[in-house]
Amino acid sequence: MIDRLLATLRLWFAPQRLRAEGSTPDYRFSLANERTFLAWIRTALALVAGGIAVDQFLTGLRWAVRTSVSAAVLACAAACAFRAVNHWMRCERAMRRGEDLPVSRFPVLLATATGVAALLVLVAVALGAGS
Repeated sequence: MIDRLLATLRLWFAPQRLRAEGSTPDYRFSLANERTFLAWIRTALALVAGGIAVDQFLTGLRWAVRTSVSAAVLACAAACAFRAVNHWMRCERAMRRGEDLPVSRFPVLLATATGVAALLVLVAVALGAGS
């Protein structure tokens, strides 16, 4: 398990090692994979901005509520950024090997977590969880 994790991390920081696997895919597929990666990074950046906004602008909420929601959104941002790299690498490897692209539950988990965070803010604002 640890060897597999270390091998994955080596690929994250040295993606040129992927060239040793399989054959080079059509560049259009690699570029589409990169665009998907960048979309996930944009999502992570938007979540970072949202987490900061919750902390800085919802000052009418109790500190604990504001900090909890902000921390949850920022944790989702971190997960999204790390998942973007991992998914890019897994897809690139699958394309080079001629395998099916990997499936992922991450989009539904991220959407659920974001929805729950939004509902928490909505409930806190509606109930007037002021300081």
